[in-house]
Amino acid sequence: MIHVCSLAALPGIVKTIGASHVLTVMGKVDQVPRPASIRPENHLKVSVDDITEPMDGFVMPSDEHVAQVLDFVRGWDRGAPLVIHCWAGVSRSTASAFAAACALNPHREEIEIARQIRAASPIASPNRLIVSLADKALGRDGRMLRALDAIGPASMMVEGVPFRVELD
Repeated sequence: MIHVCSLAALPGIVKTIGASHVLTVMGKVDQVPRPASIRPENHLKVSVDDITEPMDGFVMPSDEHVAQVLDFVRGWDRGAPLVIHCWAGVSRSTASAFAAACALNPHREEIEIARQIRAASPIASPNRLIVSLADKALGRDGRMLRALDAIGPASMMVEGVPFRVELD
C-alpha cells in the first residue's frame, strides 16, 4: 500500500503504518531527515520543485527524476507500506503516487487509479508535468493526463490530509 502525506505528517505516518520505504519528492531534500525506522537504502530523495514550466532558481521535474521514482517503487517489495511525501502532500507526492500505482499495476486503467486518488483526497492536485513524464515513461499514451482531466480540479487547501492508494 502507498500512503501520501506532507512533510509535517511524515514521522507520524511512518510510525503509525510501519512503513519500510519513503519517497521524498520536493525541493531542498537535504533538509528532510530520514525517519529512524527507515533504512538508508529505502529512502529516496528526489529534488524537484512544484513547477510545470522553467523558472529561474527552481528545479523542473525531468525524465531523469521520474525514472528515479519509477525505479525506486519497482524495487519496493511491498512487504510493508511505502510513504510518498512532498512539502504539502498535494501535488508532487500525489503525482508520484499516481505514477507508482500505474507502474506497479500495468493493466489497471488510469482513470480507475485517478478516481481512487480523488476519492481518497479531494485536494489531491497531481503535478501535471510529473504525470506527463510518467505517462511517457510508462507508455500510457496520454491516458494518465486524460484521467486527471476526467477527475477534475481539486478542492483548494494549503496542506494535504494523508491518504492511501490501494494497489490491487
